[in-house]
Amino acid sequence: MATVSVRYIVDDVDAAIRFYCGYLGFREVMHPAPTFAMLSRGDLRLVLSAPGGGPGGGQAMPDGRVPEPGGWNRFQLEVTDLAGTVETLRAAGARFRNDIVTGVGGGQILVEDPSGNPVELFEPTRPEAALGAS
Repeated sequence: MATVSVRYIVDDVDAAIRFYCGYLGFREVMHPAPTFAMLSRGDLRLVLSAPGGGPGGGQAMPDGRVPEPGGWNRFQLEVTDLAGTVETLRAAGARFRNDIVTGVGGGQILVEDPSGNPVELFEPTRPEAALGAS
């Protein structure tokens, strides 16, 4: 059951579904309209909205601004084989913002979804950096 929900604005909801479900272990929960879908992976629910798609999270703001993909805010997915995951994604044509870097808790890299939204892939190298550690 998902306990955290994140909304991403994406240019193409179908392409985002293929990316997240095909490569990052998400499953489709619902896709009732071309401009909206909900996916899940463990405790994370990922809500996808197309810009200008409304009513809902993609609709224009009162001042006329329309939500758009990209930026630097991101969620982090823990993986057990960072290098292998990166290799699979590169072979599928995924774009990366950087190379694998090693920090104090583990290795990480930023992959972009088909709309340019960043997802941080993280492989812990210290037990206390792993999800579920206390």
